[in-house]
Amino acid sequence: MIVLSAHRLFTPREEIRNPRIFIEDGIVSSISSPSEREVPLHATHIDFTATHPEAILAPGFIDIHMHGGAGIDLMRAAPNDLPRLHRFIATHGVTGYFPTTVAAPLDEIRAALDRLANAIEAGQLPANIRPQEARPLGIHLEGPFLSHKRRGVHPPENLLEPTPQLFDQLWQAARGHIRMMTIAPELPGAMETIALAAERKVCVSLGHSDADLQTSRAAIHAGARHATHTFNAMRPLDHRAPGIIGEDLSNDAITADLIADGIHVAPEVVKLFFRAKGPERAVLITDAISATGMPDGTYQLGPIQVEVKDGKCTHDGSLAGSVLTMDRAVRNLMQFSGASLQDSIRAATLNPARATKLPHNGEIAAGAGANFVLLNSSGEVLMTIIGGQI
Repeated sequence: MIVLSAHRLFTPREEIRNPRIFIEDGIVSSISSPSEREVPLHATHIDFTATHPEAILAPGFIDIHMHGGAGIDLMRAAPNDLPRLHRFIATHGVTGYFPTTVAAPLDEIRAALDRLANAIEAGQLPANIRPQEARPLGIHLEGPFLSHKRRGVHPPENLLEPTPQLFDQLWQAARGHIRMMTIAPELPGAMETIALAAERKVCVSLGHSDADLQTSRAAIHAGARHATHTFNAMRPLDHRAPGIIGEDLSNDAITADLIADGIHVAPEVVKLFFRAKGPERAVLITDAISATGMPDGTYQLGPIQVEVKDGKCTHDGSLAGSVLTMDRAVRNLMQFSGASLQDSIRAATLNPARATKLPHNGEIAAGAGANFVLLNSSGEVLMTIIGGQI
């Protein structure tokens, strides 16, 4: 048994002072106060108050939309590349993530899905859980079912109209590990494809879309329950024809994510987004590419070459992902919106886990995986703990 003690704990639903977290076989068995339960004699007790008196324990961050980092592109990564990426994102508090595809030739997407499925299945084996490495939890299929008009940098020749049959082909290639799919609901065949994906428990997310309000509502009725990088690659909000963004912000039945790097969305609009979705439905993502953590230069995003300069990623003048890290996104949400640290942590932990229905993730509770991040009061990462291993 391992017992962790800290000054504060954000579960993140609640704040607990002077917690003791009891861990057995990588799982949280209970949470108590020092007065409620003594540390057993046989247990390993790690008291963070001795080394970090004001530190806060929180669930490990979950990034449901990221394409790479540390020079590694997830569409092309070989198995021996992934530990470097996993160590890098763990230093920024991420303990689990969704490797995310881009539009590419179908053969390349299928091959990437197969490799990513291998990585997910390998990471599910207890012997492969390493305390310094984040784990892939499921695949986010972004492309090929995107709008030509709102495709961003996704190559137009690789965009396809969705059909249940084509989705099933990709599902089979991923061996059922697709947990999230971004789709433009106005495309022919989208409603039937959304219904099938939702039936298979995929978090269907509306994005890269020029949909109007009625089409967006029809997609939610068909099974969509989330929105991808709100404001980016979407029909702009109009006060008389609110479109997809109007539905995204006003519908309390769906969650929505946002890239809070101050480049994709202005800080003032981040504040509006957080006010609209609230601390229960706002989700932070990075949309990070292989350039994250690397110097300025030219990097890959699937089949696309991206120029990175001064923290901005572009392809032919259009934004192409980000170099944002999740800990920075948490701090930015605090700075831009005035959100508390607890609510900002929730947007990077419990909310993405609930949006994608990840069991035993995103919170610290009995039965949950012992995946934590230790933070100071400014949201800077002091330590990341994966599988209860320090």
